[in-house]
Amino acid sequence: MDVILGLTTKDAVIVATSMAAVRGVSILKTDDDKTRVVAPHTLVAYTGEAGDTVQFAEYVQANIQLHGMRNETELSPPAITSFVRSELAKSLRSRKPYQVNILIGGYDAATEKPYLCWVDYLASRAQVPYAAHGYAAYYTLSLLDRWHKKDLSLEEGMKIMEMCVAELRTRLPIDFKGVQIKVIDRDGVRTV
Repeated sequence: MDVILGLTTKDAVIVATSMAAVRGVSILKTDDDKTRVVAPHTLVAYTGEAGDTVQFAEYVQANIQLHGMRNETELSPPAITSFVRSELAKSLRSRKPYQVNILIGGYDAATEKPYLCWVDYLASRAQVPYAAHGYAAYYTLSLLDRWHKKDLSLEEGMKIMEMCVAELRTRLPIDFKGVQIKVIDRDGVRTV
C-alpha cells in the first residue's frame, strides 16, 4: 500500500514517499518516513513488510557509515547500490529473506550526474531515469514515461511529481496521507 516514486532531472533526483504506515485496512501512522540518508549524497527509499524494511534500511545505513569511517571516504551511489543488491541476494538465499523493494537516489560527485536505481526484493536492479514501487507504479509510470525528458529542470521535475501525486489522489483507492518529497543534488539531501 506504499507509494514510492523517483525521478531524475539534469542536476538532481526527486524521491517521493507516502506518509501513511498501513497494515491491512488500518492506518497506523500518518507521518512515516520511508527513507534513510545512507551517505551525504545518497538516499534509500523502501517499501515492503514493515519489520523487514526498517531493519534492512538501518542495516544498510550502519554498514555504509562504518565503511565511510574506516576508509575516510564516501561511497558513490553505484557502489551503495551494489552493496544493497549483494545483501538482498545473500538474504534471498537464506531461510528468512527480506521482503524489501528499494529506490536508491543520489548525486554521483565523480561524474557530477544524478543517479536513480530500482531494486526489488529478488535483488534485481536497474539504473533508470524514473521509477515507482508499490501501487504507485500502476498509476504513475505512464505519466512519468510521457513527461520525463533527459534535461528536466528541478522545477519541471517537481511539476511532474505534482501531476503524479494528483493522479494517485484521484485514482488510488486508499488514503496515503500525502507524500514527503526529498531532493538529492550536489548540496546533499533536503526535504522539500
